[in-house]
Amino acid sequence: MACPEKTPLQSASPEGQDLKRGSSSMLTDWWISGWSPAHCPCCASDCVEPMVLLQLGEGMESNTKSWMMRLLSRPQTQGGAGLLVHPGEDDFNDVLLLSAPRCTLLQATEELGLCRPDHDGNMATFSYHNKQLFRHSDNMQEFLTLAERQFIVKCELESLRALEVQRIPGVPAHLGHLKFRENVFQTMRKAGLIMDMIPLHNQKQLVALRKEWYSHTRLWGQPLESIQSYFGGSVAFYFSFLDFYTRALMPMALLGGVLALMPPETRKGTAMEDTEEPEPESDSEWVSPGGLVIMAMMSMLWSTVLLELWKRRSSTLAYHWGTNRLTERFAEPRPSFYGELGVNPVTGRLEPLFPAWQRQLRLALVSTPLVGMFLGLVVLGMTGFYWAQSRAQDWHESSQSLISMALLYMPSVAHIVYTNILGTAYGKVALRLTEWENHREESAFQNHHTTKVLVFTFFNCFAVLFHIAFVKQDLPLLQKRLASLLIVTQLINQVSEVVVPFIIDHFLNPPERKEEDDDPEADAILDQSNLPPFPGLFSEYIELLVQFGYLSLFSCVYPLTALLLLLNNLTELRTDAYKICKLFRKPFAPPTAGIGVWQAAFEILGFLSVMSNCWLLIMSPRLQEFSQEVGLNSTQILVLAVLVEHILILVKLIVAFLIPDEPDWVRIQREKAEFHSMRALGQQKL
Repeated sequence: MACPEKTPLQSASPEGQDLKRGSSSMLTDWWISGWSPAHCPCCASDCVEPMVLLQLGEGMESNTKSWMMRLLSRPQTQGGAGLLVHPGEDDFNDVLLLSAPRCTLLQATEELGLCRPDHDGNMATFSYHNKQLFRHSDNMQEFLTLAERQFIVKCELESLRALEVQRIPGVPAHLGHLKFRENVFQTMRKAGLIMDMIPLHNQKQLVALRKEWYSHTRLWGQPLESIQSYFGGSVAFYFSFLDFYTRALMPMALLGGVLALMPPETRKGTAMEDTEEPEPESDSEWVSPGGLVIMAMMSMLWSTVLLELWKRRSSTLAYHWGTNRLTERFAEPRPSFYGELGVNPVTGRLEPLFPAWQRQLRLALVSTPLVGMFLGLVVLGMTGFYWAQSRAQDWHESSQSLISMALLYMPSVAHIVYTNILGTAYGKVALRLTEWENHREESAFQNHHTTKVLVFTFFNCFAVLFHIAFVKQDLPLLQKRLASLLIVTQLINQVSEVVVPFIIDHFLNPPERKEEDDDPEADAILDQSNLPPFPGLFSEYIELLVQFGYLSLFSCVYPLTALLLLLNNLTELRTDAYKICKLFRKPFAPPTAGIGVWQAAFEILGFLSVMSNCWLLIMSPRLQEFSQEVGLNSTQILVLAVLVEHILILVKLIVAFLIPDEPDWVRIQREKAEFHSMRALGQQKL
């Protein structure tokens, strides 16, 4: 087994004598004695890779820490987590280092449903019983990525359940009492024994990744293999989608730039040629009727092709990374899942059970109405804003005073404060609702929580634009609002994502400590807890979704949308990489087969774009004039628009059907893996 880079920490030897730092042989002896022993010969190794830092409660008693170490290192067959544990500097400090032996990693690989290459190079669902048939099954650094190994350690810790009624030593009875099959990790968190769990950076790998990722001048391409290996599949899928989406913006940016740079006489079209004195060009005449149609049609077709091609890319990456056959529904439930203790009818394990009909009832009768109520509050705030703005405008026109001029800005300020307060309150309510719904799998919890916040955020971002477009029917105002949103939002994003992180990293962070007698590698491990937690990718996906909405829903009104988004994303690729590498803790990243619920969100926007663009074309003054010239009344225009809308939706469905969701070679390899798995299962039964 290959030996990873050692990161020694001072520890008490079994005899209780502190080993001093000195020669490499002293460090090797210390390293072996510091970790809990492996429980089978195949897991024994001369060196152990520290993967997770467990931050304990301050002032923990030594007998409590010793009990915790014994529990975590105990074999899984005896009710333990089957991990390797290191006490840190001594038995009294507030950290534990965790790693995982070979057998624990291999068994978890099977439980997660990960695929790995066999000796013929074909991807197959890993089986612990047939581990000798898979490449590198004796070398965990080659068999699993660092992100996968760290996630397995997290899963084993969070899924640990008590096999008997017991009490945690050194903890009050009302906090440290463990019931049969109760989640041990959750109990220790509530008792204040575990404060945080941090995946550790590998400094050599991180430096190499940074050089490959953003230290060189590169506009395109992401080192996806290195990202997936170090930060995990969820982070790699995000950067893959961001890179794919940014490249796809180029044709739309080119088309929009051509339409925007056309000379005024061409943009006005032939309708102005017969007039003696041309009227001044209005904001609504940004492009000719033909240009409007071309931009709308290209936007709808572009969004469909983009998402279908992304599905193919996503399935290819999932196959290559071995995550296309995940089996999370067969794993242990998430730590906070609760219910009556019973036998799982699928797995046969004793675990908490919660009826699905109760969860559906909570969703239908409580969660959905509450989400709808908050959406109504968004509409109420927008209505109040327009009412207050109208009153303030009337008062200013009648009084023409400095006070009335100042009050013109009050409705906007009040609306901003209102939306911020409402968004904060909704975020807390959405999290509590999702927890109350009691989802068994972590992915289900994340999907429902993301969906709730996504619906509110989308409504909050686009309600004003839809109101301007389809209620007020003011296309010039829509153009101005969209242009200001794109320019101002991107300027704010660039400042917050480039300037602020640079200042924090170079000026506000505390200077590096000078280590003379202390061990700098040990301090590098302990100092990782001082970094802020990684906030996740939700805000990044929201930004992309809002971008996609601006482009697919309203780009025919403002053709420069794609060009502005392209310029923004070229910077986003590097700043996001910089932030995740330098400014935050390393996140835990579960194996994933795609971008999850965000795929559905983008597809819904794609269908909405058909209706949006059709009705925007109807409201275009130039197209209305053109319709009157050819003798169409309002009823005929409405019927024609509905007909065109349905035809375009049918075209989208046909294009989506003609582009397979996965390449043929991926489909063939997936079916081969299923066939071989079926044959192997049949041979085991014989």
